[in-house]
Amino acid sequence: MALLSVADALALVLAQALPLPTEQVPLADAVGRVLTADLAALRTQPPADVSAMDGYAVRGEDVAAATVLRVIGEVAAGRLFDRAIGPGEAARIFTGAVMPTGTDTVVIQEVTSRDGDSVAIKRAEGKGRNVRRLGFDFKAGDVLLEKGRRLSVRDIALAGAMNHAMVPVHRRPRVAVLATGDELVEPGTPPAPGQIVHSNGIALAAIARGEGADAADFGIVPDRLDATIAAVRRARDAQVDVLVTSGGASVGDYDFVQQAFAAEGIALSFWKVALRPGRPLMHGKLDGMQVLGVPGNPVSAYVCSVLFLAPLLRRLAGRTDVSLPRESAVLGCALAANDERADYMRATLECRSDGTKIATPFRAQDSSLLASLAHAQCLVVREPFAPAAEQGSPCVILNLQF
Repeated sequence: MALLSVADALALVLAQALPLPTEQVPLADAVGRVLTADLAALRTQPPADVSAMDGYAVRGEDVAAATVLRVIGEVAAGRLFDRAIGPGEAARIFTGAVMPTGTDTVVIQEVTSRDGDSVAIKRAEGKGRNVRRLGFDFKAGDVLLEKGRRLSVRDIALAGAMNHAMVPVHRRPRVAVLATGDELVEPGTPPAPGQIVHSNGIALAAIARGEGADAADFGIVPDRLDATIAAVRRARDAQVDVLVTSGGASVGDYDFVQQAFAAEGIALSFWKVALRPGRPLMHGKLDGMQVLGVPGNPVSAYVCSVLFLAPLLRRLAGRTDVSLPRESAVLGCALAANDERADYMRATLECRSDGTKIATPFRAQDSSLLASLAHAQCLVVREPFAPAAEQGSPCVILNLQF
């Protein structure tokens, strides 16, 4: 039977993923979240004509030429001037202060000379200069941030100026990560003979958090069916949106994840993908919980999470840009012909002064090699049955964002 392609597998994962419900969150917690409703301004900005500079508020007709005016007071930001400015008069004004009645122009202080209650205007000034008019930025009722927008730092600054303390966004996905294997010990624990230090939980939870999810590491589960079932049930009872299991995804005597899924009523939408590294990848769903079973080899777990977990979390968070962007580069070395699986090869990336990107895959691509993964800047993507490629040939890459 032909293996499922990466594209078809991802389509199955995303087909069962709907954006999560709305919640109201403080602005400080809204960066990177997706709006579930249009956001209209609750106020006009600025709410009155205000000075854009430190200087003197005047009548435009009084400064059509150099002149001397009488200063009758000053106005600072947040304070109102209690009288109108008449002909031949001026008020000292500071940036952001409301323009006094009768004025329409600000002369910047750099072109003035003050002597007691008199100020000399050294040059003519155009009427209306250095004034921000009422509603210059936006008006109450203007829709400035639209439903579906992923909020940036700039966006929340705008929302705050619009006088929104809370905004409606999709809830953060809740993710549980667990690993299976009697051979695993947590980092910081001296491994006994035959044991290895477990790193997948840390990495996969970090990927989830990098995509804006709330992630919990459920730790290591021993190679027993009852323990694996109990761990899956614990994730379900915690009402997580996504359960990511690491290891136990194959068909060995000690691989119990698929059996545990079946025991809990999780129907698999696929198992095994035409992918290297990461062939024994599983996906299923139980009620509102999506399940991804990634291989235990650390590079396989990482690549599967980049290709499937990150897009899934983006869809649940309400994002439309779920696919990781692909870029063009050229190969820094020759590559042999590929087989039936899409290959995602760890590679360095050099950017030349002319803009050319040179991607050079590491010679060793074994799925256990974390050192090369840490030093890689991209993955070179080779489609199934890609022919041999010479150095300098065009290629497609995924920049590593995690």
